[in-house]
Amino acid sequence: MLVSTGCQPKSKSDKPEVAQKGQEDTLMETSLTADQLKGYETAYFASGCFWCVEAIFESVKGVKEVYSGYSGGTEKNPTYKEVSYGRTTHAEAVEVYYDPKIISFAQLVQVFFGSHDPTSLNRQGPDRGAQYRSIAFYKDEAQKKIITDYIAQLEAENIYGRPIVTEVKKFDKFYRAEEYHQDYEKRNPNNTYIQNVSVPRLNRFKENFKSYLKKESH
Repeated sequence: MLVSTGCQPKSKSDKPEVAQKGQEDTLMETSLTADQLKGYETAYFASGCFWCVEAIFESVKGVKEVYSGYSGGTEKNPTYKEVSYGRTTHAEAVEVYYDPKIISFAQLVQVFFGSHDPTSLNRQGPDRGAQYRSIAFYKDEAQKKIITDYIAQLEAENIYGRPIVTEVKKFDKFYRAEEYHQDYEKRNPNNTYIQNVSVPRLNRFKENFKSYLKKESH
């Protein structure tokens, strides 16, 4: 019997698993305060289940913090159930705090396109629906040009063999997801979805972007 897993609540518990003793302390120690984060730049991306995307960007050198959340839609203060069931126009997204002296926005765009299938419309892996669509957000015209130029390069080189369907969208608002979604992959290593989808996706990224990884990347 084939059992499917997915990032939607119908495929997993809405309640978080309990982190092992010592694991929560480590996560708290590595989290930066709001004042500390003010010193860094932010970038926003959507490319499927935010558990996977958060773990990927957190493995990248120069990235100081990543938050899972919702963006790209019009509804205010969306909840996980609303977004994951497709009841809003938002997508699951991540907020990336990074040091531009170590990694550039252009390199983060490369990470984004290199860590998911940008030719898959409204779907990544087992997760289907517009809430899992591919979006590269920009905050100004310079960032927009970086994204569109890179898409043009990828298509000119026929990297994926199919048209890229990533939405290039002006950033408006990011709503941080419920607390138990933050660092979900680290906190819940035994979760079936994490083991079957998130970890393999993270490992594929690491294999292809070795020079971008933090030394302490898990």
